[in-house]
Amino acid sequence: MKTNVTQVMVDEHQLILRMIALVEHNTALLEKGRFRNWQFYLDAVDFIRNYADRFHHAKEEDVLFTALIKNGMPEKQSPIEAMHMEHDQGRAHVRALEDAAQKALDAETGQTAIIIEHARGYAALLRGHIAKEDDILYPLAERVLPEEVRDDMLAGYQVAEERTPGLEDKYRKMVEGHEEQVNK
Repeated sequence: MKTNVTQVMVDEHQLILRMIALVEHNTALLEKGRFRNWQFYLDAVDFIRNYADRFHHAKEEDVLFTALIKNGMPEKQSPIEAMHMEHDQGRAHVRALEDAAQKALDAETGQTAIIIEHARGYAALLRGHIAKEDDILYPLAERVLPEEVRDDMLAGYQVAEERTPGLEDKYRKMVEGHEEQVNK
């Protein structure tokens, strides 16, 4: 049986999806005029940048995608190029969300519609993106990657995790804290 090199990504997606659910929930309340916790959106940006992007996407882009390319998947006009494009689209939403949430926190009016647009845009993009990875790209990777590269990939993931000690625990606690607020 082959060593699974994508399960760690699927597991990390679960925490990302929990944050996306919080973004969707709080944004629905914001649309109804019942949510004004701008710091939540800045926390979400922090989570996305550091957990989803720096921690998770670093493993994906630097280890998994690199291994797929080295083992025959084209870099251009391929699922990898599509995933990179969606990562970049997500980063654009996050920049706009951060800007609007910071302005709202600083009492600048007119930011609600921008926050809603980019929070919803990011959430929809990420839900679709994660589904493509979990349902298409990762199973494909499990089929095509030879056993002899898998231990090095797992070691690469470990190196990525060691660069950010305590990061996963910090962001899990952040998500749990915001979930507690929703469930009050």
